Amino acid sequence: MSSIKQFQVTFDCAEPERVARFWCEVLGYVLPKPPEGFASWDDYHRSLPAEDRGAWATCSDPSGVGPRLFFQRVPEGKVVKNRVHLDVRVGTGLVGEERLAALEAECARLIPLGAVRVRLLYDGNDSCIVMQDVEGNEFCID
Repeated sequence: MSSIKQFQVTFDCAEPERVARFWCEVLGYVLPKPPEGFASWDDYHRSLPAEDRGAWATCSDPSGVGPRLFFQRVPEGKVVKNRVHLDVRVGTGLVGEERLAALEAECARLIPLGAVRVRLLYDGNDSCIVMQDVEGNEFCID
């Protein structure tokens, strides 16, 4: 029996392109090129029926290592805490004040992009910062 080596993470959201662009900035991911025959994604979306325009977006790790992210428009808004969330690993191998400083620096970088700081979890040695993306989806800077 073979094991699965690749997977995609899917986000339900109201504005797929906006959320995709946010996560590109957070992770250093890139948006794909528009489909063949279209100069831009706007041109592609204009070719679709109105109800399908902007219904989804994707982004991927330019190195090909990380999972592809897929963002799909859904009619309902977010009303409860995520059951699954991403941990953005910026403090790996660091402890104490050094780790906390790395997490705080990343938090400061993400807030102007539209992220919201929720709370700091810190026990003197290990830490993470709980945040929300541009549509309120929780994630941690870890």
